[in-house]
This record gives sequence, C-alpha cells and structure tokens, in this order.
Amino acid sequence: MSSNQDTRPLEPGLGKYLIDLARASIRHGLETGRPLPIDLSGLPPPLAAQRATFVTLKKGGELRGCIGCLEAVKPLAVDVADNAFSAAFRDPRFPPVTADEIDGLDIHISLLTPPEPMSFVSEADLIAQLRPGIDGLILQEGLRRGTFLPTVWEILPTPKAFLRQLKLKSGLPEDYWSDTLRIFRYRAESIDQS
Repeated sequence: MSSNQDTRPLEPGLGKYLIDLARASIRHGLETGRPLPIDLSGLPPPLAAQRATFVTLKKGGELRGCIGCLEAVKPLAVDVADNAFSAAFRDPRFPPVTADEIDGLDIHISLLTPPEPMSFVSEADLIAQLRPGIDGLILQEGLRRGTFLPTVWEILPTPKAFLRQLKLKSGLPEDYWSDTLRIFRYRAESIDQS
C-alpha cells in the first residue's frame, strides 16, 4: 500500500485552483452526468502528479457527501474532479446534489500521503501510537475495510473512540480484536475554500 508519489505541500494558488475545479466538476456533472474532463497538458507539474485525494462536501455545516481514493492512481487534478463528482452524485448516503445547492456547498479537499502499515502487539499498544489530529487510519480485516480521515478527530478526539468508531464503520463490533487486524496510517494536507 505504498507508492513514491509526490507529497510536498501545494502552493496556495494551486489549492484555490483545486477548489474551483471541484465545483466546476460538480456543475459539469449536473449538466452531463459525468465528471469534468481534465486536460493535463497546460497544468503545473504538481497538479499532473499522481496523488490520492478525498473530496468532502458540506452544506450548512452538515456532511453532504464524501468520496475519495486511498491510493494514488490518477493525476491530482483528475482525482479531485472525479471525487468531487462522486461526492456530489454517487455517495450512497445522500441524494444527488441539485442545481440550487451547488453555490451553498462548502468544499474540502484532503491530499493523502501514502498509507504506511503500523506494527502493534495489542489494542492498547495501537491506541498508544495514534496521533490525534494527525493520523488518518485504514482498518483492514479480511474483506472488511474502512478509513477515517484526520479531520474525523474533530468529532472523535480520543484514540479509543476513534478506533472503536472505525471498527463499526468497517462492519466490525466496536470491541473486536484479532491478530490478523491490519492498520495503516496516513496524513492529509487540507485544502478549504477561503
């Protein structure tokens, strides 16, 4: 689960470009049913480099959609356009975004570092290693898999609560433990509209 992707922070102007691109992809999706196609030829190299992203949409402070990819498989600009479209129209938890909602959406983009496997001998050992506000986690157990972005620490501020809720999200009981449980950690650069 690792790659040699570029994880340097983006220049501020590029962050604004990505927010605008995400909104444009949602508008394009409303008109065509597809994400905005991206021409990489004129973009700065950081926007054409492969990066893993999540796009989170909020309306009135409430979650309205969140979709992303944990591994870098597309150029950054393409990943943002595709994930913005999917967050608006394909998040199964919400109805598709409508035209009258677009201008009121708050768009948040997370640029992920490659996931790194964690080593631990017990649940207590794992909890002791977690860094609130820094770590995003991926939990894997057999075919079950779930993730929480680092921003989730804002609602689940303790490592124990963070891990328990991630187990539930992954379809496991909150007190579940197994020697085959795998945990990966990553960090995320946050880009918000301003």
